[in-house]
Amino acid sequence: MQTKVVKLGNRLAIRIPLSVVAEVGLKAQDDLEIEVEAGCVVLKPHVRHNYRLNDLVKRINRYNVQHEVLSNTPIGREIW
Repeated sequence: MQTKVVKLGNRLAIRIPLSVVAEVGLKAQDDLEIEVEAGCVVLKPHVRHNYRLNDLVKRINRYNVQHEVLSNTPIGREIW
């Protein structure tokens, strides 16, 4: 499949064929990762993770739990 590089203002742009858009599930304003591999331009959809608190809490175990840090003296302007 081929497409052309076109000038869009001061930038270059490409048109992505509708068949590719449908196959990958792209929408207008989606973010893409741009990489150069062996002299080729590679576009990949940027995946954003939607984290939920319950899922994150389930991943806490004894190896990655953060313990409390107790300070018996004020640091800064705290009122004790």
